[in-house]
Amino acid sequence: MKNWQKFAAAALAGSMALVGCSNNGGGEASSTAAAGDASKGKVYYLNFKPEADAAWQEMAKKYTEETGTEVQIVTAASGNYETTLMSEMGKSSAPTLFQVNGPVGLKNWEDYAYNLADTPIVSELTSKDYTLTSSNGDTAAIAYAVESYGIITNVELLEKAGYTTDDIQSFEDLKKVAEDIQSRKDELGFAAFTSAGMDGSSDWRFKTHLANMPLYFEYKEDGVSDKEELKGTYLDNYRQIFDLYINNSTTPGADLASKTADDSEREFTSGEAVFFQNGSWEYNNLIDAGMTDEQITMIPIYIGAGDEANQGLTTGTENYWVVNKEANPDDIAATLEFMNWMVTNEEGTTFMADELGLTIPFKKAKESPNVFVKKDIELTAEGKTPVSWNFPTMPSEEWKNGVGAALTAYAADPTDANWDAVVSAFVDGWKAEKELAK
Repeated sequence: MKNWQKFAAAALAGSMALVGCSNNGGGEASSTAAAGDASKGKVYYLNFKPEADAAWQEMAKKYTEETGTEVQIVTAASGNYETTLMSEMGKSSAPTLFQVNGPVGLKNWEDYAYNLADTPIVSELTSKDYTLTSSNGDTAAIAYAVESYGIITNVELLEKAGYTTDDIQSFEDLKKVAEDIQSRKDELGFAAFTSAGMDGSSDWRFKTHLANMPLYFEYKEDGVSDKEELKGTYLDNYRQIFDLYINNSTTPGADLASKTADDSEREFTSGEAVFFQNGSWEYNNLIDAGMTDEQITMIPIYIGAGDEANQGLTTGTENYWVVNKEANPDDIAATLEFMNWMVTNEEGTTFMADELGLTIPFKKAKESPNVFVKKDIELTAEGKTPVSWNFPTMPSEEWKNGVGAALTAYAADPTDANWDAVVSAFVDGWKAEKELAK
């Protein structure tokens, strides 16, 4: 958190110096942006998702060809978005459009947020619940995607092992199936789980997405949506699902520190493992690698808590767009037009659905062909309760990194003492970072 404060101060100072030399007049940007000429402006979007970079680059090219508006897409390396954003916001050509992961992320950037309240894109939202409000009451950010994650499953391999997804309705079911597959991996030719890679491209799946599970159940039990201090009620459950991953994997725990997201994806697409914890955003990568809709599905992440018979996928968003109010008014106007086009124009909504595999919370959204999105809709229609995304309440990247480092050490040497370090990073680290964030 201290690093953030140093970076933020530097970024703010740099940005203010640049704004002082611009025509914006600093705080006048918001009021003058409406008078900006979109036809004279350009768009610079700092993209959060490395896996979507190629698709965004192609769309930017098409949009420029169609409208004449220059669109620059820069994609931050996995796990480095906040640092990249800090750096880019200190430049004269700062992003006109960037992303925050929820209320905690917005706190860091609300001073840069253009008020979207009266913009056309907000009127296209299916619910105002998909907006974030700044401390001064402005509509500072809007969600542009709703996604799901869980355990992606190769149904063909599962059936080869003698099971179907109907056999997995709880943690105990998952444990029984996974351990049986792992015990026969030489005979079957595949393991239960892909590698739980703990390098920077992959560890977010466990220090953030998997960590959401004990958070969700603690919040639910206590009837809250955030906490200044955690009890760690469900950390034993967190341990048992992580143990299941690392003990029934393609890769020994001692080797997970260097395993990447690409390694895990490759293991899944090449048929080396049945299960792969990831999200709906992974769909196009799997299809591009030669897999078919019939081969893949997604099941909930069961950790042995709550009403597992009625648990759905983990569904929500940390994808919120923010327009940089310090940008040139023409660039702000061009950016607002670009955003609105992406969620209302047929080509834009087709791109969001087909190329990115996203469900977007806008009135003109196109139905996604993504089988994982469809599975979420199916389970919800059956009365299963989606698990909410609570990791936007996580206090900082420092907290996530502390949990990730402890998990990596535990994976290499899964002792009680090393798990105690995970608990300390989770609970004590949470309290410390929440206090710093005040």
